[in-house]
Parts: sequence; C-alpha cells; structure tokens
Amino acid sequence: MKRQRVLGMIGAGLFFFPGMAPAQVTAAVVGTVQDTSGAVIPGAAVTVKNLETGVARAVASDDRGYYRALSLPVGRYEVAAEKTGFRTQVRTGIHLVVGQEAVVNLSLEVGEVQQSVTVASEAPIVNTTTASTSGLVGERQIKDLPLNGRSFDNLITLNPGTTTSTAMKSATGARGPGNFFNVAGRRGTENLFLLNGIEFTGSALVGATPGGASGQMLGIDAVREFNRQANTYGAQYGKRAGGQVSVVTMSGGNQFHGTMFEFLRNSVLDARNFFDRKRLQSDSRLPPFRRNNFGAAAGGPIRKDQTFIFGNYEGLRQRLTTTNLAFVPDANARRGFLPGVAENVLVPGMSAYFALYPEPNGRVFGGGIAESYNLASNPVREDFGTVRLDHVFSEKDWMSGAYTITDGSSTTPQANPWSGTIVTLRAQVLSLEETHAFSPNVINTARAGFSRGAFYQDTRPLVSLPASLSLMAGLPMGQVIIGGGGGVSAGAVSNFGGIVTNQVMNRNLFTYTDSVQIVKGKHLVNLGAWFQRNQMNLLFVSSGYGGVIFADLQALLQGRAAQVNGTPPIDRKYARQWEGAWYVDDTIKVLPNLTMNIGLRHEFTNGWNVSPLGPFGYLQGADGVLQTQPRINSQMFTENRAKWLLGPRVGLAWDLFGTGKTSLRAGFGTYHDFLDDITYIIPQPSSFQFTGVQFPF
Repeated sequence: MKRQRVLGMIGAGLFFFPGMAPAQVTAAVVGTVQDTSGAVIPGAAVTVKNLETGVARAVASDDRGYYRALSLPVGRYEVAAEKTGFRTQVRTGIHLVVGQEAVVNLSLEVGEVQQSVTVASEAPIVNTTTASTSGLVGERQIKDLPLNGRSFDNLITLNPGTTTSTAMKSATGARGPGNFFNVAGRRGTENLFLLNGIEFTGSALVGATPGGASGQMLGIDAVREFNRQANTYGAQYGKRAGGQVSVVTMSGGNQFHGTMFEFLRNSVLDARNFFDRKRLQSDSRLPPFRRNNFGAAAGGPIRKDQTFIFGNYEGLRQRLTTTNLAFVPDANARRGFLPGVAENVLVPGMSAYFALYPEPNGRVFGGGIAESYNLASNPVREDFGTVRLDHVFSEKDWMSGAYTITDGSSTTPQANPWSGTIVTLRAQVLSLEETHAFSPNVINTARAGFSRGAFYQDTRPLVSLPASLSLMAGLPMGQVIIGGGGGVSAGAVSNFGGIVTNQVMNRNLFTYTDSVQIVKGKHLVNLGAWFQRNQMNLLFVSSGYGGVIFADLQALLQGRAAQVNGTPPIDRKYARQWEGAWYVDDTIKVLPNLTMNIGLRHEFTNGWNVSPLGPFGYLQGADGVLQTQPRINSQMFTENRAKWLLGPRVGLAWDLFGTGKTSLRAGFGTYHDFLDDITYIIPQPSSFQFTGVQFPF
C-alpha cells in the first residue's frame, strides 16, 4: 500500500472548474429563495426539470430559504420557484455537468402565483460550495476540438496540474497502449477511471489505465463529458491516490438525434522518410499508409418522458507501412566466409538459420554484417461499441444501464521485420444504476457493475519458417541473439524474436456500491459503502519459446551456442481478492458564503489468494533478513496490513465577497493506493539454461 497526504490551498481568484457533487456521475442544484428586498422565503416550492427528458424533481426551501436538489442526471435544466403571494420565477439556460453543484439563487416578486417571470441565464461556473479542485471537459470540447486519432482522454491535459507521460512509459505490452497522465504529481498508474460510476480497467500486464490496441480511447460520440478530480476530494472517492476521472456516456432524450462519420488519412501528401528508398523501380514513392476511422451514433425515446436509448459504434482500420533498417549477415557470411578467416566455417545444417534474417541490400560493414532495408507492416484493428438504456419509473425512482466494449489487435514488427509482437486487447464495462428518492431530503443511489480487461501478447515469427528450426518442439521459433544484439559493430546482428511469449492476463472486477444522501438543516450527510471482487487469471512466462545466444557471427556459422535457455509450459495462475470501503461525509453550510466538509473513509482488503499454490509468505528473521525458505500456501502475504486504512478528509469553500465570483478553497486528506496488480509479484517458474551447446540440435 502507498499512502499520500495532501494539503492543498487554492488562493483567491476565478476558477472555471465546477465542484463535485456527492454522487460521482451526477450533478446537483442548490441555492436560496428570497424576495426582492433580500429576505429569505421559507417553504417555497422549487421544481428542477430536465428539458431533455421531461423528468422533474420537486423540493422545498427550508427556514433559511435554502434548497438542494441532489443526484440529478447531467443535461439542460430549468428551475422554477413559487410561493403564495409571489410571482413564479423560472430560471432557464442551466446546463448541469458531471459532478457539478450549481448555485442557482431565485428572487421572487410580489404578485399572483399564476404570473411568472422567466430569467434566461447560465448558472455561475465558479465553485463556491466544495473544497475539491476538479477539471471538467464538456461535450462541446470533446466533440469540437481537433484530435489526432479521436482519443478523448488527450483532453485531460487541458486542466492545470495534469501532464502527459505517454512517451516515457515502458513497453507498450506491459504498461498498456493507452495514454498515461500525471495528476498533481502522482504516477500515471495511480489514476482511476470511472465509466458511469464503475471502474474502467485497462488491458495490460501491469497498470490498469484504459486504452485500445490503437493506443487511443475511441468513442468520442458516446462520451457526454468527463471530470478529473486532482486532490482534496471527498471520502466517496478511494482506491487510488492519484486523479479520479469520471466519464459519463450519452443518453437518449425526447428528441431523436443521430450522426454518421468517416475520417480518412493516407500517405498521398506525406514526405519521404530518410530511410525510405526504392528497392525496385516499380516500388512506390514511399511506404503506403491508410487509416479509416468510421462510425455512427443515435439516441432517442422509446417512450416519451419515460424510456430512452442511445447507441454508438466506432471502428478503426490502419495499415501503416514503415521502412525498417536491420543488420543482417552479408552475402559472404551466408556462404560461410568471414573477413580474416581463410576457410569456410559454415557447418552443415546452420545455413537453414539464415531464414531468420532478410537478405542484405545496403552497405556492407566489417565482420560479415550488412544493412537490410525492408517494408514492415503495422496493421491495427479496433472496434468500439456502447449502448445505454434509461428508464423513469416515477419522479422518485429511475434506473439506467450501460454496456461498453472495445476490442482490437495490433502487430508491431521489430528491427528485424521477420519477427514481431502481436497484441490483442478487449475491455468491457457493464453498469447498472438505480436512484430512489424516499423524500426530497433522502436519496439513495445503488450501483452494480462488471469490468473486464483481457490482454494477450506474443512475440513470434511473422514469416513462415521450417518447424525444424524451433528451439522447443511444437512451438514457434524463439529468440536468437548474435553478439551485441543490435548496434553497428562487428559481430552485432539485429535480434530475432523476444522473451515475451504467449502472455495472457484477464482482470475481472465485480463492483457493488450504495450511497445515501440525507439533507438535515445545514447538513448534507453522505453515507456509503463500496465492495469489489478482484479476479486475475494470468499466464506470464518469459522465454516460453526458448532462446539462444551466439557470441558472434562466426559462432553462429560454426553452431557454437554460448547459451540456450527457456521456460517449460506452466498452468495459469488464479488470484482473488476482496476490496471494500465505507465512508461518511458531512457537508455543512456554516454561513451563507462558507461551506465546510468533514469526512472519513475506511478501506480494507482480505489479501491476495492464489491458485495453484505458490511459494509465498517469505518470513523475516529477527535481524530483518528474509529467510531463504518460503511457506507454500495460497495467501501471498504473511500478514495482511490492509485491514484498517483510514483516510480522514477535511475541506472548506469560502465565497469571499458573497458574490459567487471569487472563491477560496482549502483541504487536507489521507489517500491510499491499493496494490491490486500482482503480475510481477507472482513467482515465475524455474527456467532451464545450458551453456556450450552445439547446433544443430
């Protein structure tokens, strides 16, 4: 477990970031009802109506003239207030976004209730009611801003305190192909993505950042908006100590809307790369490239004012061809002759191994090595789809369900284009949410969801090779290293193959949450619980197809292997863990312009249990040195220290001048980072290694 203590102070100024409401994917409207003299009006009837679906929520102002409408779906709203002896006032132009707590104050004029005054104005965008700092990316930004690849998560960096570290992450297969972000100085692996309130886990060996095989997050037309919490967020958020990104998908409304699109990008106007060259006169000017990005989206009513549906599909097909430069045995070496060696050193049977390398067609270097320029194809396929259904049972009870899937694959050739890495990814999220208003002051929201990230990676030949060359019978050809394994130097040939072979990881998350919001006078109490069943089914083996190392090119010709290694086939590992939390959060309206938040979150796990049993539980001696003999059991840890992870949260928001234009916010919190990705913690199987092996086998 990692723990982070955050003490944040935001100075006075204008903040164009809405605050977070108690629910993760909804919004709220709060405000004061008063007359034209500024006196508060208790008992006023306030109606908050969604103009897209026609659903309305009725609340009343308290003895301070204050009202709250909680857990509202995002969208366009109008707010109306009425009281006997006063004209009804209607505020329009209110556009609620995810996590927003919009302050909408109403001023009633003396008159008849049948008379009304309509005021068209947007809700203030300065956050004056919550201590957390967040960054909204709205529907207009997502759909209108230009993006190279239509990956909406690139817009996260529009927010202060957020930077991208995608270019600095490790191998794509291990960390996942998605974009990496650092929020408030935290690591990219410490961010948590929520899709309609359910965790959106990525498909990778380590790290759970979502992203498809193309390296993008498709589905711009399916995303309505998202909000990024940076720090000092409330007790309802946990599991990760970094940024909390809440994504809300589109939903249908009373009007039908649809769209279709296709984007084409190709190499017609591309410039020639330094390495691009024509090997034959008939070759094209430069390697071909073509990307098709296409899809459609539609949403509307199944039954007006009651049942709504939305669906979206997006596909990406890419055929990217690049010029690869490899260092291979030259023509003389393939016949058995090397500079400085008078005789032919090629032993019978070793000539077949030259099938691992393309023919030389460039400059010749010393030591029997030459350049080889080849066209290498990097095909990518990705499909994205989502469907969402919303149903209103009554003004007190409504439900929504959504299913999202992204599936894709890519092939990346190595410097030696005769071998490459194949990655197949599939991520799915299923979410169900039911909200029930027991009264205007008591609202319950229950969610259940399933997330799955499936990952497969393999490094294998991309050309047809004789089965007799394989290092392990019945399996593809493994890795071959000659000399330095890269660079331009005598005895250095581009590697064939790699150690990443037949790796499989399936991560399943079953999530259950429930929260109750209670309004009592100056207090808004948020009580909740969160439970998640984490399952990991994985097969992680290095050098599963075997590997061989030759000291130099002459050793290859003579069949003298310095080392042969590999890992025998093994069974999959199955890891299971329960994670949970409960929290209580109290938002207090201390003064009309001062809001204070006090909360506590308690997180816990039962520890990882793995099957089949493994050599877990290394014991520590009195001198602090690990004992050499581990215990053989299912529990990975000798002691579970993740039973009492307490995270207090305190914050305040102060509307300095009472005008809603200048806000001072401060907060403190303790945040924990669950260690729930154990790919590299599970011990690897024993591998074999031989030295001084004579080839062919």
